[in-house]
Amino acid sequence: MDRRMFNRGVLLGGATVATSLSLGSEAGSAAAQTVRTAPAGGEVRHLRLYIERLSDGRMGYGLEKGGATVPGPLIELNEGDTLHVEVENTMDVTASLHVHGLDYEISSDGTRQNRSAVEPGGTRTYTWRTHAPGRRKDGTWRPGSAGYWHYHDHVVGGDHGTGGIRNGLYGPVIVRRNGDILPDRTHTIVFNDMSVNNRAPHTGPDFEATVGDRVEFVMITHGEFYHTFHMHGHRWADNRTGLLTGPEDPSAVIDNKIVGPADSFGFQVIAGEGVGAGAWMYHCHVQSHSDMGMVGLFLVKKADGTIPGHDPHEGHTAAAGPRAETVPDDDHSAHH
Repeated sequence: MDRRMFNRGVLLGGATVATSLSLGSEAGSAAAQTVRTAPAGGEVRHLRLYIERLSDGRMGYGLEKGGATVPGPLIELNEGDTLHVEVENTMDVTASLHVHGLDYEISSDGTRQNRSAVEPGGTRTYTWRTHAPGRRKDGTWRPGSAGYWHYHDHVVGGDHGTGGIRNGLYGPVIVRRNGDILPDRTHTIVFNDMSVNNRAPHTGPDFEATVGDRVEFVMITHGEFYHTFHMHGHRWADNRTGLLTGPEDPSAVIDNKIVGPADSFGFQVIAGEGVGAGAWMYHCHVQSHSDMGMVGLFLVKKADGTIPGHDPHEGHTAAAGPRAETVPDDDHSAHH
């Protein structure tokens, strides 16, 4: 069993149900048979994160000492869950943890102004809460916490964490609603200034899948620039989940989305649906940005593991230089 599927099934508690989703003839039959869905929330969970300097000078969050990554680990919750995150700062500068989209008291804000940062060598527990949608006492509707969110530092280099974010202190958060469809695997793409996941130009991460896999992407933007995120051969609904709820769903179906600093969104695709296997490019569609190297590949394999027309020894372009390593299926995540 895929380790990611094991983690998600045990810790997130996804149920398997029948579905009537219609897939293209090239999509895998397993995806057409059943899907797994998110359960109701309401659990109290605990997580420990470490803030570290990486050997290459970047900074990252990790689930264990010496295991920090850029982006940091994926944190998943269900609406109604509460998460206590104990953060240990192993660096020699003050750092913090600030989250978007979730509920927290001022003591868990992660800023200098309210003394909620973590001093060098210190620890601090941040508490995040989530809630389901519902009606307020005044009759208006309160939206739930479900969505594609993110966390980041807010103090390194100044009161807004500019230095921490520039150096890689950021990561994805997903809050799911009861019944949301769960993917086979999730990948994170961050446009940070002119880099993808703080990598060198033309070495953006490649992501692997087999035709028919249900693959989820979390897309986050940081830095000084607006970008457009585009994925070749695949498209999604421009709504909370990236999925259409049925034939009457009015959500626009897109394959390109404008994103600005601190934006985040996500979507799921069936790998190769209607288009088959291939080395499908994703990139910023601001032409000068893609020319400068904001690009990577979604490598969709046939069942026999081959990718038509793809030479793994070639760069993204003739002038690409060294290729990035492919991101494995079991990259770091915290299904809490």
